Amino acid sequence: MSMDLLSRLIGMVVFALIGGRLGVETALALGASELVFSFFFSLVGMLFGLIVTPIFTVRPIRRSVQVIKEMPIEMLLMGVVGLLIGLIVALLMAFPLSLLFDPLGTLLPLSVSLLFGYFTALIFSLRAREIWTAVSDLIGSRKRPLGMQSNRQLLLDTSVLIDGRIVEIAKTGFLGGTLIVPRFVLNELHQVADSSDPLRRNRGRRGLAKLTELQRNNLAPVKIIEDEVEEINEVDAKLVALGMQMDAPILTNDFNLNRVAEAQGVMVLNINLLANAVRSVYIPGETFPIHIIQEGREYGQGVGYLEDGTMVVVENGKAYMDRTIRVTVTKLINKETGRMIFATPESNGGVPRQAAT
Repeated sequence: MSMDLLSRLIGMVVFALIGGRLGVETALALGASELVFSFFFSLVGMLFGLIVTPIFTVRPIRRSVQVIKEMPIEMLLMGVVGLLIGLIVALLMAFPLSLLFDPLGTLLPLSVSLLFGYFTALIFSLRAREIWTAVSDLIGSRKRPLGMQSNRQLLLDTSVLIDGRIVEIAKTGFLGGTLIVPRFVLNELHQVADSSDPLRRNRGRRGLAKLTELQRNNLAPVKIIEDEVEEINEVDAKLVALGMQMDAPILTNDFNLNRVAEAQGVMVLNINLLANAVRSVYIPGETFPIHIIQEGREYGQGVGYLEDGTMVVVENGKAYMDRTIRVTVTKLINKETGRMIFATPESNGGVPRQAAT
């Protein structure tokens, strides 16, 4: 039984009893039939409890759990520390405040406890990164996780989280900055994860899982911000505008977003370009082995792929289908969308299938 259904059933019973009691009180006040009024008010209470209970019980709990999961660990920890400090200060003030004349002596200790607890938790959460760094320096701890050596901020878009390679890049420590996820990007990711289309839903859930992995494993500082660009509705346009406001690069693998951001003077770090930059480099005349797995577009061509995903088009390679042969590079094409190598079978490399048979 789901929590939602269980809360509805409990709420239905509780509000039915409350409604029945109100019906009896109303009937006594009006001098009417207690049974009729009690039955009618119980039905209304049951309906009210069935509909409204999850709004006040399950949904707030789910929302709280979601917010806690999305909150960086240092922010959560500093919030708890701030709450404890605020409550300790309020406790020290409670006794002298309780000596004041009523009603101040009764109301002020509780009010001060609530205010100090709330504001210290808020302050420590908002300045969690600075406080964490200051404490680490104070106790002489100079060792920091990978990626925490720089104060640079990097804005993440939805596509780069769904892609998932950001996690592997963060493990290397090459990011060198704080990963910033705007709330509107996170909302879009939740919408994709809740999509009725199974493919989009799986992509959205993958993005949320990768974000959680970044936060839990402390691969790089991750911060979720509430900054909003009210006058713009489109998510990519909001991200570009926010990048201009914060003077922060945008980390993405969306080609269109890349072009739009660069046109407006916003620096873009494209993961696809990074992947192309670290792929194996071959120059014309070099040889290497390749496994031919499919036919090419042109007559007689065969196609294989390197370990990094680079496509290799082999002239007259169709004859070597499903075989591994050595090929000689003839041409290399580099584009923003990827890299392609053209090659021919090495003079002594392999025997065509027709000749072997």
